[in-house]
Amino acid sequence: MTQGYPRLLGDIGGTNARWAWLAAPGAALQDVEVRPCAASGSLAESAEAYLAEHAHPRPRWACVGIATAITGDEVRMTNSPWAFSIAGLRRELGVERCLVINDFTALALSLPALAAGDLRALGGATAVTGAPLALLGPGTGLGVSGLLPDGAQRWSALSGEGGHVTLAAMDGEEAAVLGVLRRRFGHVSAERALSGAGLVNLVDALRELDGHPAAALAPADVTQAAIAGTDATCVRAVRLFSAFLGNVAGNLVLTLGARGGVYVGGGVVPRLAGAFDAALFRRRFEDKGRFAAYLQPVPAWLITAETPALLGAARALDTLPA
Repeated sequence: MTQGYPRLLGDIGGTNARWAWLAAPGAALQDVEVRPCAASGSLAESAEAYLAEHAHPRPRWACVGIATAITGDEVRMTNSPWAFSIAGLRRELGVERCLVINDFTALALSLPALAAGDLRALGGATAVTGAPLALLGPGTGLGVSGLLPDGAQRWSALSGEGGHVTLAAMDGEEAAVLGVLRRRFGHVSAERALSGAGLVNLVDALRELDGHPAAALAPADVTQAAIAGTDATCVRAVRLFSAFLGNVAGNLVLTLGARGGVYVGGGVVPRLAGAFDAALFRRRFEDKGRFAAYLQPVPAWLITAETPALLGAARALDTLPA
């Protein structure tokens, strides 16, 4: 399919909006830009500001991956005040086609195009060719998706809300932390721990268990203190984060039969750098009792590419129905 150019591509999280321009089939992405969501009053306003800044004409087609469930024409973000109508967005942008998909569906569609330099290995052995792929990623929230082979050497991307599954404990410390979070939130989803805000939740829970008041930290404060080793509670919180992420990743691989591997995206893990305990992640990933042997060879990778979901948005326009 070669119609619908030029194209506007968006990857919209709870904190930042990433935009890019695709001028023609086979062309490289142009003018990739990250704009804070708070700088614009709406998605359309952010898109218009991007187009104006780069002096682009009206795109013919647009695809936006966005961090929320897409269940109809009306879209309301989970971790942002932005809300809009897809049909209204199409009219505001003046495009022939406007595709809005979950941001992790877009990221999943990019996986086959990622090169070795876009990934960092997190253990495991050899991927099973043609097997499903799993994807999860802590950012402002926790995104979850996957790719399923369709039998014709193509892939179908999952669109779900796996970040809101119930988080489980594997030991007494985790159970105590979840007990604190349960008193605070009622339902403790995986996202309550595995996100930027989740890091703060983990620190607050540990401080409460130690008899200390909350420290009013931002996610970046937790990350920096854990990397520097200057705050023992932040270091413990990141270890809990690493363990919980491995547990959820292993569950996802079992659910999808994803022997093709599991990919970790999102902005949190790369920012944690050496504070992220990859060995603990791997142990919890494989710690599934009778199915440990099933998981041991499954490779895991951290996505290090800067804007892979924009590539997925481009692929979505050529692979997903109008």
